[in-house]
Amino acid sequence: MLYPYKFNPILKEMIWGGSKIPHKLNLLVGPNVKIGECFALSGLANDLSIVSNGELAGVSIVHLIETYKADLLGQKVYEQFGTNFPLLLKFIDANDDLSIQVHPNDELAKKKHKTFGKTEMWYVMEAEPDATLISGFSKPTSAEEFQSKYASEQLMKLMQKHHTSPGDAFFIPAGKVHSIGSGNLIAEIQQTSDITYRLFDFNRTDKFGMPRELHHELAMEAMNYSDNKSGKVSYSVAPNSTENLVQCSYFTTNVLHVHGQLTTDYSQLDSFVVLMNVGGKCTVEVDDLTISLNEMEAVLVPTVINNLNLKSTRGAKLLEVYV
Repeated sequence: MLYPYKFNPILKEMIWGGSKIPHKLNLLVGPNVKIGECFALSGLANDLSIVSNGELAGVSIVHLIETYKADLLGQKVYEQFGTNFPLLLKFIDANDDLSIQVHPNDELAKKKHKTFGKTEMWYVMEAEPDATLISGFSKPTSAEEFQSKYASEQLMKLMQKHHTSPGDAFFIPAGKVHSIGSGNLIAEIQQTSDITYRLFDFNRTDKFGMPRELHHELAMEAMNYSDNKSGKVSYSVAPNSTENLVQCSYFTTNVLHVHGQLTTDYSQLDSFVVLMNVGGKCTVEVDDLTISLNEMEAVLVPTVINNLNLKSTRGAKLLEVYV
């Protein structure tokens, strides 16, 4: 029963969302529905991913873990997380600016919410010519200076803004103030957590005419005021090679540009691997099984599967994620 698993997409309506996600996934939604996120693989209790391919179609990610344990996740991962899948992998369509926000670290999240913190990373799939995002402060600051700028509606003067291009990658540790600007289509890898503290939401209202909740005091407690690093990752890409983007205590993310055929070797990993397609089309082959992997789809490769044949006639970009 152990084979690479694909999952049903979980679409999330957001006031800042757009139409790119359902269009790329060939899914029908209502004419006025704004889809901001697609969970490609989720272990969140209220949004458990369901297998979409093979003999285990219809089974949840929790059932997979309960059945296959370390053979699925890896021994160290299973010992640490049990039946809680440790990562949330999603795609984000920012048709409008996301709120300026920050996430708590593990210590604060456990204290306030009895859950994990939220360290994450972004990979820019598409960016309109004037697209930007916010990552970090423009200079080291303090709680007092932050409060002063916030009270005088000059918060943007403290934000570090970056123009974006396809292929850009950013590491966003817990505590870093950030926001995805309009015109970006992004793949995100994060800890399994849905805790977000909103600082500023551009005075928007929801579909009921109500402003969204802000979390000023919690955000003040969570923020790293000295973090003025851009978080932007410098890397190079060569066909059919693995290039590291982010390596932290929560996940490792590499980028693969598949041209023709590429064989992977995961025999030295004690972890599952997730492949996220961030551009193009490819197939994933294991023994006599062939799985298509289109743009904005992901596949979970169990720990016990060491070798995959990845094939793409026109080229594909994949993010390779593991713990």
